[in-house]
Amino acid sequence: MDAVSGLLDGPRARGAFLLRSILTPPWSMLIRDEAPLTLVAVVRGDGWIVPEEGESARLTGGDVAIVRGPAPYTVADDPATAPQVVVHPGQRCTTPDGRELFAMTRWGVRTWGNGPDGRTVLLTGTYPVRGTVGKRLLDALPSLAVVRRESWDTPLVPLLAAEIVKDDPGQEAVLDRLLDLLLIAALREWFARPGASAPAWYRAYADPVVGRALRMLHHDPARPWTVASLAAEVGMSRAALARRFTGLVGEPPMSYLTGWRLALAADLLREPGATVGAVARRVGYGSSFALSTAFKRRYGVSPRRHVDPVRLAG
Repeated sequence: MDAVSGLLDGPRARGAFLLRSILTPPWSMLIRDEAPLTLVAVVRGDGWIVPEEGESARLTGGDVAIVRGPAPYTVADDPATAPQVVVHPGQRCTTPDGRELFAMTRWGVRTWGNGPDGRTVLLTGTYPVRGTVGKRLLDALPSLAVVRRESWDTPLVPLLAAEIVKDDPGQEAVLDRLLDLLLIAALREWFARPGASAPAWYRAYADPVVGRALRMLHHDPARPWTVASLAAEVGMSRAALARRFTGLVGEPPMSYLTGWRLALAADLLREPGATVGAVARRVGYGSSFALSTAFKRRYGVSPRRHVDPVRLAG
């Protein structure tokens, strides 16, 4: 697992909210759902995304926008169009004055809009839960990142558009995986842009030595790593690796590993049937006590306070 894959071990799509919108101007939706991450893909037509802070962006067919929450934003045919719909947490929709929504109508499976023949078709995929593993990557994103159609050649937008209207057995799992694939592809394209301000740890993957070290730490966090053992694996002296790793990543190898282990633990603890002891072993801590001590030092709460205590057996 690398840090991009790690994003999806936090807010991985599991029954994510997915919707196709068919829209005829004028249309405007104020999104106040507080979701940590949303993808908006334009199948045809055009529209605007107007974040609460930062620059607005016009989207056309094939463009994909990554919107980092929880701040509200507006999706509209024009920035000047007043919102007609307000989307609240849980995807509850009202008019701007709080009345039951009548402006939009369902037009089939996972489809709504203000008319069946609208010139603009949007696909929206919302990740409702923020995981800890993904925090490092999410924090590296602006409030709005747009990947333009002309910068990449991906079959994922039309594929998601074809699948989102199906109601076949297992369709929810199919859509979740397609949404994850589209997110990963869009993130990689965004960070690969010329002049992209990718975070230091992301750029470090390109280094033949530090990139290999990062991959080993991510793939096997439970191994009793030391700087010396990591240096032996990559064929470099301990001092040279520590210097090179710190210079490229921004923190020493063992400090990075501690953060990775605790972020993994924070997400694993949310799994059904998780115990502190089992999670401790999976992320490289010798006991529940050792993990609890490190966890509280990092996050300010015990593992039991981090999740529903009813789900923790010990």
